[in-house]
Amino acid sequence: MSIDTQQSISGFIATQPRLTVGENGVSRLHARIGIEHSRQESDGSFTQLEPTFHDLAIFRKTAEEAASRFRKGDRFIASGRVHEYTYEKDGQQVAAEEFIASRIGHDLARTRYEVDRTPRRSSVDQDAPSHHGPSRDPVAGAHASGPGRASI
Repeated sequence: MSIDTQQSISGFIATQPRLTVGENGVSRLHARIGIEHSRQESDGSFTQLEPTFHDLAIFRKTAEEAASRFRKGDRFIASGRVHEYTYEKDGQQVAAEEFIASRIGHDLARTRYEVDRTPRRSSVDQDAPSHHGPSRDPVAGAHASGPGRASI
């Protein structure tokens, strides 16, 4: 079986994230993000270029969790997909795009934080059999086998 992959980006939150709830009851987080760019020079050094700015959208429970954990200036890594769309402005169709993140976290290389490994579900739910293979060991972290599992 092949590895299922998604697009990923890393950058910084450029505007304070805004959480809204649509008419359909779905939570949506929106923020402008910046992506830094650099150019390698002939001598091997790097020149920092101006960042580019883009829209980030996150939906449902992930949006709610991100709204409570991210603020302007935070460095992040996200996986998801680019959504291209058009809208009308001054009678003209304008092409636009946004990154829709299905997963997002703080950038380990640029953020200090503590990990809380307390289970999100009750212990009864944690003891139930999983279709993802071996169960979690609360002391050692996740087992390396099974889809979506990695050692911590």
